[in-house]
Amino acid sequence: MIDYSQVKIENLVIHQIGSRTEGEPVRFSKSPVRLFDDETVGDVLLSYFFRPFKTEAYFNFTDENEEPENNLMFQWLTAVFESPDQLYDTSIKVAEHLYEQSNHPKIRGGEFYMAYFSNCVVDGEVTDAIGIFKSENKETFLKVYLKDQTFELGTQDGINIKKLDKGCIVFNTEKEAGYKVTMVDNINKGQEARFWKDDFLGLMPREDNYYFTKNYLNLCRDFVTDVFNDEHEVPKPDQIDMLNRSYDFFNKNNNFKKDEFEQQVIRHPEVIEAFNDYRQAFQEEKELPLNDNFDIAKTAVKTEKKHFKSVLKLDKNFHVYVHGRRDHLERGFDSEKGLNYYKLYFEVEH
Repeated sequence: MIDYSQVKIENLVIHQIGSRTEGEPVRFSKSPVRLFDDETVGDVLLSYFFRPFKTEAYFNFTDENEEPENNLMFQWLTAVFESPDQLYDTSIKVAEHLYEQSNHPKIRGGEFYMAYFSNCVVDGEVTDAIGIFKSENKETFLKVYLKDQTFELGTQDGINIKKLDKGCIVFNTEKEAGYKVTMVDNINKGQEARFWKDDFLGLMPREDNYYFTKNYLNLCRDFVTDVFNDEHEVPKPDQIDMLNRSYDFFNKNNNFKKDEFEQQVIRHPEVIEAFNDYRQAFQEEKELPLNDNFDIAKTAVKTEKKHFKSVLKLDKNFHVYVHGRRDHLERGFDSEKGLNYYKLYFEVEH
């Protein structure tokens, strides 16, 4: 959890990053921003920079050999943590690096911000931090002004302070592991989104309870999709029931233990065997660690909930939401009408 209520912006630099694919240049500011006498602007900037980071998904700097000390961003930001007065000179290097990595035609130009923060609180630890942000989208705002005793309307393009496009905050802690880093990219999706996390920053997920929880929930969902499915003659209600039991286990328990999960959720020996075979292949293919024991991160459970669909879709006429009690749902076939049917049992109609 990040608390920025007492954060102070010690230094801030803004540059203009042009669209590389359109041949636009980088425009460097000659000096840092002077905003320290304006508390209103400072408060707005803090909200703009910090508010988008709502999850506990953290990352570490790394390289292809998983050695953070060889990562350029790690090297440059370490120098700034050691000597904060190097922020401006380092911001030029970082801006140039960002420009060089912006090769995809969907990556637009925009403002680049690099800030040094003090008094950040991350997971209860007070520390300094460095923020790197980019705004790409401009929005049109109405402007009301007085002219000759009459109010008139005009327009003005500006940045929506409620929509940060791209950003990362690097906390000065866990240096040996590649620092604790949080990141967002609210613009680019798909292949072009990789440039911010992978090409520019060089980040990999931090192996913590959030990461382990997210990986195991993804494993459960993919197992139902790939194995516990129609091709293996598993009825749709049983598939939904497996998804519901999986999600409920993580939602209702504080700790994950593999043996308990298998007995409470998967239950049948032959399905447990198939699940463990799939688990092994999942780890190897995706190169993701799946611990047998860990504390469940509730924020990860909440984030992944949208991927656990509990809807039984019947043609285009009916959607049945199944949240439990598989034994109250029966499937049959009406030979006279030549149609399948479901029979639902319940006690109270709401």
